[in-house]
Amino acid sequence: MNQVEVKGTPVSVKKLVKWLWVAFFSFIGLSAVLFCFIAWGWIGYMPDVEELENPKYKFASEVLSADGKTLGTWSLNKENRVYVGYKDISPYLVKALIATEDVRFEDHSGIDIRALARAVIKRGLFFQKNAGGGSTLTQQLSKQLYSPGAGNILERLFQKPIEWVIAVKLERYYTKDEILTMYFNKYDFGNNAVGIKTASYTYFAKEPADLTIEEAATLVGMCQNSSMYNPVRRREQTEQRRNVVLDQMRKAGFISEEERDSLMDIPLKLNFHRVDHKEGLATYFREYLRIMMTAKKPNRSDYASWQYQKFYEDSLSWEQNPLYGWCNKNKKKDGTNYNIYTDGLKIYTTIDSRMQQYAEEAVDEHLGHFLQPLFFKEKKGRSTAPYTNQLTKEQVKEIMMRSMRQSERYNTMKQAGYSESEILKAFKTPEQMSVFTWKGVKDTVMTPLDSIRYYKYFLRTGFMSMDPMTGAVKAYVGGPNYAFFQYDMALTGRRQVGSTIKPFLYALAMENGFTPCDVTRNVEQTLITGAGVPWSPKNASRARYGEMVTLKWGLANSNNWISAYLMSRLNASSLVRLIHRFGVRNRNIVASPALCLGPCDISVGEMVSAYTAFVNNGLRCDPMLVTRIEDSEGNVIAKFHPQMEEVISAQSAAKMLVMLKAVINEGTGGRVRRYTRADVGGKTGTTQRNSDGWFIGFTPSLVSGCWVGGEDRDIHFDTMVYGQGASMALPVWGIFMKKVFADKSLGYSESEAFNLGNQSICGNDSTLVGNDTGGLDSIFSE
Repeated sequence: MNQVEVKGTPVSVKKLVKWLWVAFFSFIGLSAVLFCFIAWGWIGYMPDVEELENPKYKFASEVLSADGKTLGTWSLNKENRVYVGYKDISPYLVKALIATEDVRFEDHSGIDIRALARAVIKRGLFFQKNAGGGSTLTQQLSKQLYSPGAGNILERLFQKPIEWVIAVKLERYYTKDEILTMYFNKYDFGNNAVGIKTASYTYFAKEPADLTIEEAATLVGMCQNSSMYNPVRRREQTEQRRNVVLDQMRKAGFISEEERDSLMDIPLKLNFHRVDHKEGLATYFREYLRIMMTAKKPNRSDYASWQYQKFYEDSLSWEQNPLYGWCNKNKKKDGTNYNIYTDGLKIYTTIDSRMQQYAEEAVDEHLGHFLQPLFFKEKKGRSTAPYTNQLTKEQVKEIMMRSMRQSERYNTMKQAGYSESEILKAFKTPEQMSVFTWKGVKDTVMTPLDSIRYYKYFLRTGFMSMDPMTGAVKAYVGGPNYAFFQYDMALTGRRQVGSTIKPFLYALAMENGFTPCDVTRNVEQTLITGAGVPWSPKNASRARYGEMVTLKWGLANSNNWISAYLMSRLNASSLVRLIHRFGVRNRNIVASPALCLGPCDISVGEMVSAYTAFVNNGLRCDPMLVTRIEDSEGNVIAKFHPQMEEVISAQSAAKMLVMLKAVINEGTGGRVRRYTRADVGGKTGTTQRNSDGWFIGFTPSLVSGCWVGGEDRDIHFDTMVYGQGASMALPVWGIFMKKVFADKSLGYSESEAFNLGNQSICGNDSTLVGNDTGGLDSIFSE
C-alpha cells in the first residue's frame, strides 16, 4: 500500500485527499454562511435597500452666474462635491479609469474572480507587490460609500467580504454608467476638490466634459492615492503616474501606441484654482447671498439692545423677500429644511460673470493703480496718517487703541486671561505676516498694532450694477479684496450719501408741482430747524451768484443753496417718507432742513435700487439676486420674480430724467464723457471733509453706483482734487461702462437713448414727443 509521510506520520494518499475535500467544502460552506450573515446584516454593517438605492452623498451647492459660469460653491469642510451626470463626464475619463482600475468592468457583476485569484496567489503566496489589486471599481465604490477607515490590517481584512457583498448589490441596483458616475462624484482628489467636477475646475479650470486625454489620465492617476500623486506638490511623480495610466489605456486598446508616446511627451500643465470661498469672482456677493439664504426668522432677543435697526431690516426681509431665510422657509420631501452645504442645490443668480469681471477690474484699475498711490503720497510723512491732518496725534492714538480692543486677537487673549499690559506688549512685538497689497500678497515683518494701522490706509469701495426693468443685479463688489477686507460695502454697509440724495428732494418737488424750468435766485439760504436754530448751508461754488437760475441748473451743478430753497418750500417729514418709499430702510433718518445735503447713511445697493425709478417711469425695482433654484436632480424648486413699487409718477420721473442727464452733460458729472458718449443720467456726491465719494449713473438699460471712502470717516483726502465723488467714485463707474459697451456679446449699446414718452416737462407749451431728447435739452439750456 502506497503511503506518504506528513509531519512524520504515515498517512494514506486516499485519506489525505478525503481531508482536503472536507476542508475545501467546509471552507465553501463557512464562506457561504459568512456571506449570508453579512448580506442579512448579522455580521458587520450592511446598508438597507433604500440606502443602497439612494446613497447618502453630501453635495455642495453651486452658485451659477446668469451666463452659466460657476461662481463658487458652498460646502461643509471637505465635502466640496458638486454633482455631475454621466453625460457630462469626458469619455476619456471613463476609458482611463476602466483601463487602469478595472479592465473587465463591463463583464463582471461586482467581483472579478480572475483579478481576485491573481491577487491572492501573487500577493498572498508569492508576496509580489506589483501583482495588481483584486478590487473592482464597484468594490472601490462600496469602500468609499460604506467602509470607515480601518485601524489595522486585520480590521481591513474583515471589511473586504462586506465590500464584496455590497458591490454585488450595487451591481444589482445600478447600471454600469451609474456606478461610474457615483465613483467619479465620490472620490476625493485632494486640495478640497471632492468629486470630478470640482477636481476638473481645481486643477485644469475646465468642465469634466472638456478634459483632454492627458488631463483625464492625470486625474484618474490620482485615484490611486491623491496625496502621493498631488500635481501641485509632486508634479514629477504625478506626471509619471499619468504616463502609467496612458500605457494602461494603450494596453486596453483605447489609444494607439503612437498616441501614447506623443501624449507622454506632453509636460504636465495645470491651471490651478483652489476652491475657496474667499477667492474667485463675486466673493462679496456669494457671502451676502449665503447669509441671506440661511437666515433664521428674526427674534428680538437674539439682537443686542443697540441692534434695533438690524432687527427691523431683518424682520422686513423675512416677511417681504422670499429669498431671505429661504432654507428655513422651505422643506424637502422628507420634511427637513434645505441645507445649502449638503443638498447639492444649483442657485442661478442674476450676476453676469463678464460684467462682474469688468466691475472687479474697474475697482482694481482705479483704486489700486490710481487712487491708492495718490492717497499714500498725500499721507506720507504725516504723524496722523492715514487719518486727516485735522486730527491730533493723541486722537489717532486713541482710535488705534480702540481698534486694537475690537480685534479678534485682543478678544482671544483677553478670554485666555492675559492682562492689558501683556496684550499691549504682544501687539507691539514684531512678527512675520502676509499682508495685502494691490500688487499681490506680501510677506513682511511688523507688529500687530502696525498691521491694524497699515490696513486702515487702504480705501474701501462698494459697487453694484442692476437692470432697472427687472432688478437683476449684474455686478456686485463689496470691497477691494474679500480675503482681507470682509466687510461688505455694497448692500451691508452704509455711509453718508451727500449730494446723491438731492434727486430725492427734487423728485419730491416735481411731485408737488415744480418743473425743471422753474427759476429762483442763486443766493444764500437760511432755514430754521425744528429746534428753532438757524441753518445756513455753504456752497462749493459762487458761480452765477445772485442770478436767476432754473432748478435744472441747480441740480446739474449740485448747488446747495437751490436745494435749501426747495427744502424751504417743502416738508422735511415728507422727504423722509419719500426716501423710505425709494427703498431706503434706515429708520434713523432725521427730518431736518440739513437732510437735503445727505447726512444720512444709505447703502450702495439701496441707492442703485432707488435710482431705477428715474429710468423706469417712476417704478422702483428691488435688487433681485437669484432667478431660480434647482435641487440635485435638476428639478426647479423655487423661482423669483421682480418686485416693483411705484414711487413717483411717470411725469415726475421724466422731469427727473431730464435734470439728471443735465448733471452729466452740463454739470458735476461731466467726467463721464471721458469714458462714454452714451445717453447717461446720474449724480455725484461728496460728504463733509471728503469722507465719502459717490456716483450713481444710469443708461436706459443699466443703473450702477459706486462709493469710495476710508474704513473710518476721518480717513480721507484732505483736498477736493481727489476727494470729491467725481474723482473717487465716478471713474470706477466709467471704466466699468466702457468695458461693458466694448463687449458686444453683452448686448448693451452706446447708441441706446432714453424714451421719455409724451410727458409734459415744463408746462403745456413744452412737451417732449417720442425720443426727441436733443430738442428738449436745447429748451433748458441756460
